[in-house]
Amino acid sequence: MSKSPSVTGVQVETQLFPPTVKPPGTTNTLFLAGAGARGLDIQGKFVKFTAIGVYLEDSAVGSLAVKWKGKTAEELTESVEFFRDVVTGSFEKFTQVTMILPLTGKQYSEKVAENCVAHWKAVGIHTDAEAKAIEKFLEAFKDQTFQPGSSILFTQLPDGSLTISFSKDHSMPEGGNAVIKNKHLAEAILESIIGKHGVSPEARQSLAVRVSDLLKKFDDKAA
Repeated sequence: MSKSPSVTGVQVETQLFPPTVKPPGTTNTLFLAGAGARGLDIQGKFVKFTAIGVYLEDSAVGSLAVKWKGKTAEELTESVEFFRDVVTGSFEKFTQVTMILPLTGKQYSEKVAENCVAHWKAVGIHTDAEAKAIEKFLEAFKDQTFQPGSSILFTQLPDGSLTISFSKDHSMPEGGNAVIKNKHLAEAILESIIGKHGVSPEARQSLAVRVSDLLKKFDDKAA
């Protein structure tokens, strides 16, 4: 078993994302690849709604190094293909979305579903399987409300299964509230955060900077 890369935690507003976590739906410990806020410009003021942390399995570093070692943080930030490789790579991913402002499950899930469907249409994917997965996704959130400090947790496994969990405080639940087996949905959720049109450019840039640094260290070890 490989040792977790040495990384630091990241503070986003009042939320501290620790360097490593053991998410629901897996026995592995994942490292913090990047974190940032999601917000919108409202009447000339940037209002932050959520803090987002993206974690990856240790093997992600070696997997991404094959194509991306030697690239600068700027090159990675601007590369659509790099983020696609993060989203589709055959390693575990975990995304923690922590509320800065209150949101209902319905508000959150409908917006995410809309982003996923838009992405699928853009890349020519949208079958009955995806439509059913979106129904299950919306169902998982329909009775939820999220106060500041509560979190939505997504664990994405290489087999395409997506575990959805909820935490009302800063604790990590052991099990999931729902498991949806649809690779396209699992990937589209992460794509909607760090992809080309992702909702958190901050998390996207943080991930590029931190992974670029890890790839340099990986390169040094391999030399």
